[in-house]
Amino acid sequence: MVAKKDLIITLPNQHLHDRSKKVTVISDEYRRVIDDMKAATLDWEASRPHELGVALAAIQIDQPYRIIIIRANFENKTNPTFKVFINPEIIKREGELEEDYEGCLSVKDIYGKLRRYSKVRLRALDETGRVIRVKAEGFLARVIQHEVDHINGIMFVDHIKDQPDAFFKLTEDGKLINISYDDAKAGIFR
Repeated sequence: MVAKKDLIITLPNQHLHDRSKKVTVISDEYRRVIDDMKAATLDWEASRPHELGVALAAIQIDQPYRIIIIRANFENKTNPTFKVFINPEIIKREGELEEDYEGCLSVKDIYGKLRRYSKVRLRALDETGRVIRVKAEGFLARVIQHEVDHINGIMFVDHIKDQPDAFFKLTEDGKLINISYDDAKAGIFR
C-alpha cells in the first residue's frame, strides 16, 4: 500500500507549473480528491517532527483542480481538521508587504523568505457548493496567497529565484539556516 504522503508531487515535476481547472460541479470525484489531500497532508506531517502540514492545493497531489485545503488551527498539531476552498479567488490584496519564511510540501527541505500582502479577501465555494468569503490577515493571508499561487502554476521559489540570499534549509533540530542559491537549486531539482 502506498503511503498517502507519496501522493504529493515535488519539484522538478512540471505539473506543479500547470494552471488548475475550475470545478464546475462538486461531485464524489472531487470529494475523493479532497479526502486524499487531507490524508496526504497529515501523513506528510507525521513524518516531519518540526513541521506542520498547513495547507495543500490539489495540483500538489497531481490533481489539476482549483481546490485548496487549509488547516483549521495552525497552533494545534493534534487538530486534524481543514477548511476546504473550491475555485478560490483572491478578490483583494491589501495592507503592507511583509517578509517571512515559507516552505512547501512540494519543495523538499528548502524554505524561502519572501514578501506577501498582510491582508487578503478570498471568495470560494465550500464543499457543499455554497459561496464563502474570507477576510484574512497575517499568517492565514500568507497561506492563502501561497495556495492560490499553486492553482495558478506558481511556486514560492518562483518569487525569489533572483534573490540568492532568500533560501534556507531546516536543520535536524528544527532551525532554519541560510543556504546558497546553488545549494537550494541542487536540493529543489534533485
